[in-house]
Amino acid sequence: MKSLHNVQAHSFASDNYSGIAPEVLEALTTANGGHQAAYGADEYTALLDDVIVKHFGSTATAYPVFNGTGANVVGLQALLPRWGAVICAATAHINVDEGGAPERMGSIKLLPVPTANGKLTPELVDREAWGFGNEHRAQPLVVSITQTTEMGTCYTPEEIRALADHVHARGMALHMDGARLSNAAATLGLPLSAFTTEAGVDVLSLGGTKNGALGAEAVVVLNPDALVGGAEALPFVRKLSMQLASKMRFISAQIIALYEGDVWLNNARHSNAMAKRLRSKLEEANLPGLSFTQATESNAVFATLPDGIADELRQDFHFYDWDATRNEVRWMCSFDTTENDIDAFAAAIKQVWA
Repeated sequence: MKSLHNVQAHSFASDNYSGIAPEVLEALTTANGGHQAAYGADEYTALLDDVIVKHFGSTATAYPVFNGTGANVVGLQALLPRWGAVICAATAHINVDEGGAPERMGSIKLLPVPTANGKLTPELVDREAWGFGNEHRAQPLVVSITQTTEMGTCYTPEEIRALADHVHARGMALHMDGARLSNAAATLGLPLSAFTTEAGVDVLSLGGTKNGALGAEAVVVLNPDALVGGAEALPFVRKLSMQLASKMRFISAQIIALYEGDVWLNNARHSNAMAKRLRSKLEEANLPGLSFTQATESNAVFATLPDGIADELRQDFHFYDWDATRNEVRWMCSFDTTENDIDAFAAAIKQVWA
């Protein structure tokens, strides 16, 4: 089959637009030979447990799933009784971009809180952490944070620990959507455990797809005691949530390819560096009417543009509006974004201004 698209074209719309990392493609080919037991009883899924323990500690257990929405829904369900609710940022992926899946598929009430930069604080959590024992209100029993956030900002370990201590003191659990967890590690210069397990996170959605995988995520249980029904309950939640892969070896092999060595970190460092390169070039250009709305702490650049600029740029480059009411756009970089891609995009932006 011949290619149906321009393989030289790179987009700034989403890191989901990127291809598959070469190491992941090689791992899929390796895993494809012969037969292996289904539903996770294979050699690759067994090895994945060792890889996860290396990064997150001896209590960590991984449950591979198909996608990030599935990871979030499975992880949150495992932390909640039927009457439980989740406090999250208003911009959280579970609230904005998952089609109501937590509510429809997981029967989970979401309690969104507006934030300035996508990050929750103990004070913001307390806006919805009330009504405990009131049978007329869904009980706020989990706080979910995203690392890095949907605004491209990054929680420090201290910020996460403050949240964990705050919610645990109230009998709540802490969930982390780590779709871009690797980008956070690249920004912080810390091992993954430093801002997850050691910072008090109970359950993690571990990302792979945005960082070079074909379609591979995992629910990582860091604190089994936080699960409703205990650790043995999560496999049943995964199955009834339609996230149990029969040929699980192909999901596990992808995550191993990313996290067994340094592929995950190298990819994230590169995509972060490309975002910083783009912002730096535009700051140097000092274009009138262009302003940056968030700190560039990962692989995302948020900016506001004068009227008409975004539409003209989109004739050649694909990217999304973030808040069209104020001409705010989001430019995403990926593990396979090149310096030439950045330079060409920055030159096009300057040309539109000219």
